[in-house]
Amino acid sequence: MIAATIGLIRFGFSLIFGITVSVLFAGIEQTKKNRFITGLLCFLFLFIQTFCWRLVGIDLTSKLYPLIVHLPLIFLFFFYFKRPLLLSTVSVLFGYLCCQAPKWVGFLAGSLLKSQLADHIFYIIAVFIFYILIKKYVAGSVHRLLNTSRKICLFLGGIPFFYYAFDYITTIYTDTLYMGTKWAVQFMPSIVSIFYLFFIVLYYAENQKQLVLQRELDMLDAQLRLAQTEFATMQQLQQNAASYRHDMRHHFTLLQGLATKENITGIKEYLSTAQSDMDAITPLRFCENETVNLILSAYVAKAKQEDTILNVEARLADTLLFRDTELCSLLSNSLENAIHACERIPDRGKRIILLRMYSKNNKLCIDLRNRYQEEPVFQDGLPITKEKGHGFGIKSIVKIIEKHGGVYLFSIKEEWFIFQATA
Repeated sequence: MIAATIGLIRFGFSLIFGITVSVLFAGIEQTKKNRFITGLLCFLFLFIQTFCWRLVGIDLTSKLYPLIVHLPLIFLFFFYFKRPLLLSTVSVLFGYLCCQAPKWVGFLAGSLLKSQLADHIFYIIAVFIFYILIKKYVAGSVHRLLNTSRKICLFLGGIPFFYYAFDYITTIYTDTLYMGTKWAVQFMPSIVSIFYLFFIVLYYAENQKQLVLQRELDMLDAQLRLAQTEFATMQQLQQNAASYRHDMRHHFTLLQGLATKENITGIKEYLSTAQSDMDAITPLRFCENETVNLILSAYVAKAKQEDTILNVEARLADTLLFRDTELCSLLSNSLENAIHACERIPDRGKRIILLRMYSKNNKLCIDLRNRYQEEPVFQDGLPITKEKGHGFGIKSIVKIIEKHGGVYLFSIKEEWFIFQATA
């Protein structure tokens, strides 16, 4: 009589354990209201389970479990808690799978002590222990994995699904497993082996993707650091120019001394040297924005060194929504690519770059066009290159534009490579 009573209590704990663990895997937030709803569900399903026991007996109730407990629980997760249907289903399947571990502990204790009562008691104790372990160490990780993608969710739900179907077919609806049927005995080990092999393949593929992404992030980080260095250099040049202007009185004093001595040759030489020094450190002015002036001035000089014509038209306000390093990375990568493309053109007269920049509705608008020797290849709307170590500049450009909620377009028209962006 005691064993039978404890057995009924065991089924109640099994139900509560399965529901609460399913709630954890579904990622339902543990608010006061949700805890109350979960407790209410446990009470409701316990009532339905007890009613079915009284009406049709324990064996038929076990066979009806998918209809009276599991399916309603899935639909409650889907409709009330607004969880995706696939996630709701897999969460309930995981909850059912987790019931197997306490069941095995109970079987082991019952076999060793040769007592059905020990089976029930150790099962109930194991339920509490496993719930704490699952809540603390397992549920969060599983839920995050299930939300990674639909493919991952389907894959991870495979073993719980096959175990669920296998358990009901071979132990609840029939006695196939207990009869020692070979296919039934070998089924789950085979399924676990197959899924393990697929897991290795999937893990390797995901790991390779992560490595590629990490390399790209490292390169983008290097691009940003380079932009910061370049901008610091440009700022230093600007400071040098300011210092040079500040020291103009010293230059005038020296010139006055040369004039007093009527040293015309010395005056000419000094003026020539001073002019060269001023040209080297004084950035050109294209617009009101000092950061853009510095960057454009540097690249106009660089284009001139490469026998490339860089025509600039810039109408920008003093302040922009971009950080200085972002502007430097955006313009440096764009102009670097354009100059690099023009370098390959044999006819130096065709090495032309046209840049238009202007502000409109607090947005930065860029139209950059350059000639090219070899027609660019596009993939997913972005120009790609086979040169090792290249191609990260484009990704850096796109990342900055997307960060500011902008749009961009790379295209070819009438032998011009065109980059347009608004952000």
